[in-house]
Amino acid sequence: MAWIYLAVAISAEIVATLSLKASAGFTRLPFVALSMTGYGIAFYMLALVLKSIPVGIAYAIWAGVGVAAVAILGVFLFGQRLDAAAVTGIGLIVAGVVVLNTLSKSVV
Repeated sequence: MAWIYLAVAISAEIVATLSLKASAGFTRLPFVALSMTGYGIAFYMLALVLKSIPVGIAYAIWAGVGVAAVAILGVFLFGQRLDAAAVTGIGLIVAGVVVLNTLSKSVV
């Protein structure tokens, strides 16, 4: 169940961060509300995850997947550009998450 909670936490954090950008500096209230709600859900779910998954592992996965997803979605939703260094960095983040999940004995 912790992995489902982690997926929900990651999804909520992604929605919240993208909504933060769409809020245009907290001037578009529906996006402000969505951002605040999303972060609330994300932190609550992450707290549940930490009952059974070590904090270092859970946070690394949560932050890594969130950063990579927001960067990629920013290209499609906001027309942002990623240069070769950004794409390489995102690839390394994804690789790190894969290594954590497949090779680490710390993951429950």
